[in-house]
Amino acid sequence: MIVLSCNNISKTYIVDEILKDITFTVEDGDKIGLIGLNGSGKTTLFNILAGEVFKDSGDIYVQKDLKIGYLKQHSNMESNNTVFDECLEVFEPIILMEKELRNLEQEISIEGAKVDSEKLDSLMDEYSKLLEKFNNLNGYGFESEIKGILKGLGFSDDDMEKEVHVLSGGQKARLSLAKLLLEKPDLLLLDEPTNHLDIEAINWLEYYLKEYKGAALIISHDRYFLDNVVSKIFHLENLNIKIYNTNYSKYMEQRKKDLELLKKKYEDQQKEIKRQEEIIKRFSNYGGQRYIKQAQSRQKMLDKMKVLDRPLDPKKAKITFEPKIKSGREVLKVEEVGKSFGDYKLLEDIMFTIYRGERVGLIGPNGIGKTTLFKMILGQLPYDAGNINIGHHVHIGYFDQEQTSLSLNKTVMDEIWDDNPSLDHYQIRSILSRFLFIGDDIFKEVRELSGGERGRLALLKMMLSDANFLLMDEPTNHLDIDSKEVLEDAIIDYQGTLLVISHDRYFLNRVSNKILELTKEGIKEYLGNYDYYLEKKNEIIVEEDEDFKTKTQIKLERKKEKEKQELERKKKKEILNLEKMIEEKEMDIEALDQILCDPKIYDEPDKIIELSKERELLQLKLDSLYDQWITLTEK
Repeated sequence: MIVLSCNNISKTYIVDEILKDITFTVEDGDKIGLIGLNGSGKTTLFNILAGEVFKDSGDIYVQKDLKIGYLKQHSNMESNNTVFDECLEVFEPIILMEKELRNLEQEISIEGAKVDSEKLDSLMDEYSKLLEKFNNLNGYGFESEIKGILKGLGFSDDDMEKEVHVLSGGQKARLSLAKLLLEKPDLLLLDEPTNHLDIEAINWLEYYLKEYKGAALIISHDRYFLDNVVSKIFHLENLNIKIYNTNYSKYMEQRKKDLELLKKKYEDQQKEIKRQEEIIKRFSNYGGQRYIKQAQSRQKMLDKMKVLDRPLDPKKAKITFEPKIKSGREVLKVEEVGKSFGDYKLLEDIMFTIYRGERVGLIGPNGIGKTTLFKMILGQLPYDAGNINIGHHVHIGYFDQEQTSLSLNKTVMDEIWDDNPSLDHYQIRSILSRFLFIGDDIFKEVRELSGGERGRLALLKMMLSDANFLLMDEPTNHLDIDSKEVLEDAIIDYQGTLLVISHDRYFLNRVSNKILELTKEGIKEYLGNYDYYLEKKNEIIVEEDEDFKTKTQIKLERKKEKEKQELERKKKKEILNLEKMIEEKEMDIEALDQILCDPKIYDEPDKIIELSKERELLQLKLDSLYDQWITLTEK
């Protein structure tokens, strides 16, 4: 069932066209990723759908009584409530209903004491209906629901008693998300929901959204998250939207094929145009009425031809890190390091070694001490116990998520030139252009730059330094997907050593060859990328479970497992066939929806009825296929 439909939505700010003829539909239960470069109009589209910005033209059709929930990237939440009480506000109607139930119970008690009460039956009937409604709204479980969602998003029991106004910006953003999830809108508009979440909280959110009954439209640069949650990708590019019925990784494969196809069509058309122009020129040179008419006829045909735009790959910088000095084999050795703040012991007995050429991902929940460890390695913060030894010929480059190394009052050009006075004007401009600072951009003050632009500038400064050991704290924050991929390619080719804090699992998977997990118990080492880390973590969990079983139990379970695997293989084959049929039906329905969204068809009521009936039949078949799929997947 379609819950929201957009037809030819356009938006312009003064002379800047942001969106043009945007058309799409959202069905109940859809989980859709909205992606595109920074500035492509994603947040503008969300603001239009939420009714906060007016569209210039086009139509938006919304299902009757549709409840839309919108999570913005930046939260300005201010309140004197505690975190828990702030969430309680969502359930105000249920709390009032509970009070009404208590009042009714008192009235029933009073009337029940009377011998012949005329009101008792009507009170009992009213109480019964209200109690049923209260139960249906989870009246006895909403407090547990609040705690579950807050804990899932990384709040501790102590955090729940904190007042909202003392929370950090990241905590306020998480609280806004918690309130939105508790409201259970029919359509969620989520703008970068994984910002400010650690990996554990992102995993929890992924599971929650996959099980969420409503629809969700999600702006995210977290590719791992998109792969795990969405089944459709809406790609905003060059003012328009293109729809892919798949997750992010498969979308990338399809997009490369689409670009190749567009390029071939463009080249073939250009060849044909050139051929026709040569024929027209030849006929015109021949003279004579007959040849001139043929030339004019071909020119008219050429003038009517819709010329394809030249397909361009997204504009990307090419970053290369080339350490000028080779470090010793042992780059960093941390021995039994401890750090306390007053009576609070943050880090204890931290031990690990990093060798030349390793690309190490440092992961762990928010507040566990990752950035503190970085500051101790950099010598910005003293440690209470142990030793931190930097290897021979090691030159550290530091990228912090706040980009504090940048001078806000300098221009982009001066920011680079002041640190590299040996380079001339042409060299500076050439280097900046590789990082997409083109034309007048180089004369902008750093304070005027976006988060992504500042990130690129900080990376450039680090690249031009003598660093051969990079410490990077959340380098992919504020970067769009294309910029992340450029950074990943550069790090993969990097000949130095890397230690990076990141919650971007896709990034960690591509660049890291070692994972250090920081926990309350200390630090654990995994010699592989993020997927390898997950695999080993799961093995440890299984081994821990098996420690509590007898050998006979384990043998029986393994025998059953083999039988189960055989049945599973057959079931998977059936599921794959069903999924293929489902995909075909969904594509047929989407094609019909595109026709039904076209205003031209409004003049043909019979055609609308015919197409609507055809859509209903397709939907019935699709529902039947889904029922079969659910039956198989739930077994």
